[in-house]
Amino acid sequence: MPKVRKIPQRQCVACGQVRAKRDLVRVVRTPAGDVRVDVTGKVSGRGAYVCPDGTCVDQALRAGRLAGILDRPLAEDIAQRLREAIVRPAPPRAPVTRRVSLKEQRGTGEAEGSW
Repeated sequence: MPKVRKIPQRQCVACGQVRAKRDLVRVVRTPAGDVRVDVTGKVSGRGAYVCPDGTCVDQALRAGRLAGILDRPLAEDIAQRLREAIVRPAPPRAPVTRRVSLKEQRGTGEAEGSW
């Protein structure tokens, strides 16, 4: 039986909805203390996730939830970059592939473990 991969889930700081990590926009506070939008999801630091929806972005900024989670006041350019990130489509990612065993490649219907 093929192994089923678990999809990482994250919660939006504005609406609280749990969605796939890839579907959300990440805002990160780097170890140096800079706050920036992370479109790749790989920048090291403390991250917070927001739905790619204008109302969620506005709510997270207006209520100060992002600033509170990241322990830093947010500059106005961060708000502008966050709004640009929700308009721009996410960068393409490599598709998830399934490994094929030698037995499946040979097309044999033999029982498990018999070589």
